[in-house]
Amino acid sequence: QVQLAESGGGLVQAGASRRLSCAASGRTFSSYPVAWFRQAPGKEREFVAARTWSMWNTGSTYYADSVKGRFTISRDNAKNTVYLQMNSLKPEDTAVYYCAAAWKYCSNYGCSLPSSYDDWGQGTQVTVSS
Repeated sequence: QVQLAESGGGLVQAGASRRLSCAASGRTFSSYPVAWFRQAPGKEREFVAARTWSMWNTGSTYYADSVKGRFTISRDNAKNTVYLQMNSLKPEDTAVYYCAAAWKYCSNYGCSLPSSYDDWGQGTQVTVSS
């Protein structure tokens, strides 16, 4: 049974940094797209960041415009864990953050769609105070 477990959420002040982790059991992240999404109260789930890999190159990274330059998605193969480093946090970053992993390759716009991902975590709350 596949399980993705997010951690690292909490209450932070605007301008601070926070790192979220997503540990997988029952599957590997190796060579498959992984992503972070978030959902604020009363809003739809939105794309944050994605990372793909392929046998031909190191893969690609995609970010939502709202987090570009502030957030970084990365992976530790040895720990089978994906991270989201969040810097210069803003109150509008407040949301429940979900990690997701796919079993098939995606590229460009496709990697920003929730439907591209098969496995999801339960989410971790990030609250940014002003």
